[in-house]
Amino acid sequence: MKYISWNVNGLRACVKKGFVEFFEQADSDIFCVQETKLQAGQIELDLPGYQQYWSYAVKKGYSGTAVFTRETPQSVTEGIGLADYDQEGRVITMEFADFFFLTVYTPNSQRKLTRLDYRMEWEDAFRNYILELEARKPVIVCGDLNVAHQEIDLANPDTNHRNAGFTDEERAKFSRLLASGFVDTFRCLYPDRTDAYTWWSYFANSRERNIGWRIDYFLVSAQLKDRVRDAAIHADVMGSDHCPVSLEVDL
Repeated sequence: MKYISWNVNGLRACVKKGFVEFFEQADSDIFCVQETKLQAGQIELDLPGYQQYWSYAVKKGYSGTAVFTRETPQSVTEGIGLADYDQEGRVITMEFADFFFLTVYTPNSQRKLTRLDYRMEWEDAFRNYILELEARKPVIVCGDLNVAHQEIDLANPDTNHRNAGFTDEERAKFSRLLASGFVDTFRCLYPDRTDAYTWWSYFANSRERNIGWRIDYFLVSAQLKDRVRDAAIHADVMGSDHCPVSLEVDL
């Protein structure tokens, strides 16, 4: 099975920059997008062979996620069941016979960390949610988790230490998530790989210089670790300030 995740930073804009072409080339079983930035009826995608599931933010032009899947899920759920966190279209959960599959767009702590407290509460709520699922069957999580976990995961750790996405608090929450029974598939396969990033600022030609951050992930339940065949970063794919990431796993 092959899965793709991509923060498109506005799907309507990304469609004009080659989204459908990459989608067709990827030939994945499930393709997830985050930060769609649209509402129902604002886009029509012709993706033959795929079912489409969307979660929209109440606020227009903000957040949002979508999943395109070949296999019909047993059930599809939006959000994590808590009203305080389910207004921004951040989570879609699909249940299949042998596993759960989630896409998530984790809240950004924002400049000056104005939303860090909210982010900390979200982290606990989301972890509890996927642990409840994991008690029933294995879980695969993909998406923009908005955190560079280790210093190896961003180009300039020293100068970004207290910036959103690389605070001690955010990194600790990610460590706790992994410790609760999940595996960062890319870092598991490539523990020492440097210069491997999934997001680059639009400032100062950061992408051309590869001054980036790895903040997009595929996580799997520990019991699926030995079934992972590859986890890749597709840095050559343009169309967003993020690039797609992929997972190949035997299921």
